[in-house]
Amino acid sequence: MLCPPVFVEGKVRSIRCALSCAGGIQPPEAAPYLPFFLFFPLFPSLFAHRRFSPPPGRPQYFTKLSIAPITILFYLTRSPHFMPTRILGLSAFYHDSAAALVVDGTIVAAAQEERFTRIKHDHNFPTKAVNYCLREAGIGPEEIDYVVFYDKPLQKFDRLLETYLAYAPAGLRSFMMAMPLWLKTKLHLPREIRKALGGKYRRRIAFTRHHESHAASAFYPSPFEEAAILTMDGVGEWDTASIGLGRGHKIELLKTLEFPHSLGLLYSAFTYFCGFKVNSGEYKLMGLAPYGEPRYEKVIRERLMDLKDDGSFRLDMRYFNYAQGLTMTNAEFARLFDGPPRDPESSITQREMDLAASIQKVTEDIVLRMARYAKELTGARHLCLAGGVALNCVANGVLLKAGIFDDIWIPSAAGDAGGALGAALFCQHQLLGRERTPQPGDTLGGALLGPRFSNAEIRAFLEAKGIRHHYCAEEAELLRLTAQAIAEEKVIGWFQDRMEFGPRALGARSIIGDARSAQMQSQMNLRIKYRESFRPFAPSALEEDSPVIFDLEQPSPYMLLVAPVREDLRCALTDEEQTAMRDPDLRKRVNVKRSSVPAITHVDFSARIQTVNEARNGRYYRLIREFKRQTGSGVIINTSFNIRGEPIVCTPQDAYRCFMGCDMDVLVLENFILYKTEQPQLSREEKDTYVASFHLD
Repeated sequence: MLCPPVFVEGKVRSIRCALSCAGGIQPPEAAPYLPFFLFFPLFPSLFAHRRFSPPPGRPQYFTKLSIAPITILFYLTRSPHFMPTRILGLSAFYHDSAAALVVDGTIVAAAQEERFTRIKHDHNFPTKAVNYCLREAGIGPEEIDYVVFYDKPLQKFDRLLETYLAYAPAGLRSFMMAMPLWLKTKLHLPREIRKALGGKYRRRIAFTRHHESHAASAFYPSPFEEAAILTMDGVGEWDTASIGLGRGHKIELLKTLEFPHSLGLLYSAFTYFCGFKVNSGEYKLMGLAPYGEPRYEKVIRERLMDLKDDGSFRLDMRYFNYAQGLTMTNAEFARLFDGPPRDPESSITQREMDLAASIQKVTEDIVLRMARYAKELTGARHLCLAGGVALNCVANGVLLKAGIFDDIWIPSAAGDAGGALGAALFCQHQLLGRERTPQPGDTLGGALLGPRFSNAEIRAFLEAKGIRHHYCAEEAELLRLTAQAIAEEKVIGWFQDRMEFGPRALGARSIIGDARSAQMQSQMNLRIKYRESFRPFAPSALEEDSPVIFDLEQPSPYMLLVAPVREDLRCALTDEEQTAMRDPDLRKRVNVKRSSVPAITHVDFSARIQTVNEARNGRYYRLIREFKRQTGSGVIINTSFNIRGEPIVCTPQDAYRCFMGCDMDVLVLENFILYKTEQPQLSREEKDTYVASFHLD
């Protein structure tokens, strides 16, 4: 017998529900100020002392009346409608810790902790990210009005205890490993937060639900006045997916899917089984999928899950171990899929390619079903996506092409890091009731929300280290030289403006190259990134040129949509090339030229696209425009400025170390150009030491 749909009714929260240990956040009512408005004439006399004494011969009441306007002004300016409201959002203690600061509804700063600590996916409290946000705003911890954490730890702890009890004694080892961190830190977050803020923050701390944070990160910065909201990830407190509606400054979650039935955890189970790291390697699985055939799709649908028309489903937990154990899958899962999990770093076989293709196909189907149900529930024309599954840009592209909604919008930091921003925005609009004005495009500012470094700071670093460099006083000369180097098939480290917020490099901390080069993909993967050769690179294309290169009509500013390269740019494959495309050695498949922009064309003729315009991307747009002037091509390679296992670079020092630690040819730091041929050459041992300083992801 089929189970009924398992989406459950969402719980509508009131404004006063965001409780912390110190109490809840109060709504923006006039009531607290009413006594001051009614009795203000009396207040001056209460505070009167010698320096308010009237001049000789002047009536005493004149002084009282002259002070009254000051009193009115004082109390009025204490109102949130006059004082700037500074809200610090935090995510921490799972993966990708981050901090975000919102001032009067404007996103002032946001950054992931990993960029400062240089620990990939750093889960610790984001102390350095918080310090950066406060520096960017020029304030101290005592000037923050609200601190908001991105989920509710007590509800999450309740899930853990209930789950461990349900599986006892099977989950004892996992339980014993998890409890110390919970008992020491996670159950005492108000204390930990205040301690991290130096004991200077004494106001209230609020906790949003995990999927409220995701929903807020997607809807509030979006360009839509009204939109359906779909969030999908591993798990928050209990929820693993939600459907909601955003309208104006309010969000309502209408339906939720609950643990252990999770699309994010299902995808992570296959990530683990194929030999990649959970919460890190899911994008590798997505990139591997086009190499395979979905021959396991039927097995997944019939044996692992009971899928409903609305996209809700129940997983058969006999095949999984993530609820109680230290692995994602078990022996039953292995028997179902032809053997044990692949060992990390071992050769990838056709089985892994087919598993990747199969789970990707199932994921796309579930996303489409959930989206159709969201459309049915809300009747909205637009859709906002968030949660870790929203980083699956292949599924996003399929969803866009399906035409269920007129338009979709996905934030740059759709995963847990974005929960910090979502928590702050949820407080601003939902809890405090502040109005929201959607802007054309969005209010993320191109996701350039991290630190920037001036030419003066960069010069000081270069000169202090005695690093040879060239300074371009004029931007036109800088762009000409850089575009020329790209055209010569040099690999460029591009460091400009504020650092991006989210997992994608968007032209501020990027490694760039010529998309027309047939060798560039394999060379950059092996010589620069030190990563698997099968992984594709993304293109950055001028927004006005994108429709003539890709089958994509709308902008994709945050590299979260996949679309095919247009057929007129594709190459007809010879018999020899078609044979190579079936070769078990993925390197032979990668080296087949499939289009006139082969370095960014995946084996299925798709590309993960970033569209670039001048308003959002500034100098990066002008660089690509100059490259087009020189070559006729308005598209280049864009990959993150890091090597495998390393967080994206944050500072000029990080950029220079990465530049020297791999075979990059040119480094551009704002207006400075550095050529590798002019630098002291590192030995292979020194480069290996640099690579070994980061754990493989």
